[in-house]
Amino acid sequence: MQLRCLIVDDNEAFLASASRLLQSEGLEVVGAATNGDAGLRLAAETNPDVALVDVELGEEDGVELSRLLNSGAQPVPVILISTHPEEDLAELMASSPAAGFIAKSKLSADAVKALLG
Repeated sequence: MQLRCLIVDDNEAFLASASRLLQSEGLEVVGAATNGDAGLRLAAETNPDVALVDVELGEEDGVELSRLLNSGAQPVPVILISTHPEEDLAELMASSPAAGFIAKSKLSADAVKALLG
């Protein structure tokens, strides 16, 4: 069974390249959103297996979005992504319900699958 993924990131170029990469590696990207509201709507519509959420969503807080996605009627596991190194985000990660963190430069289907166990 193919893993179904939602990507939420305010950078449209990253959304496009990440979608192509993950699809070429066997994940099904069921949606891509540039803000939290669209991400929540797409999560409800597509019921993904995992959501990749940028820590810094422009003016929005990706960690707060991860809480909302994780606590809804149909909870979605979240993996936070960022251009910042994981050690810079350790405190944020500790308070987050996210399943884990992947640096954008290391994003791959294998990395996503590894964090989901």
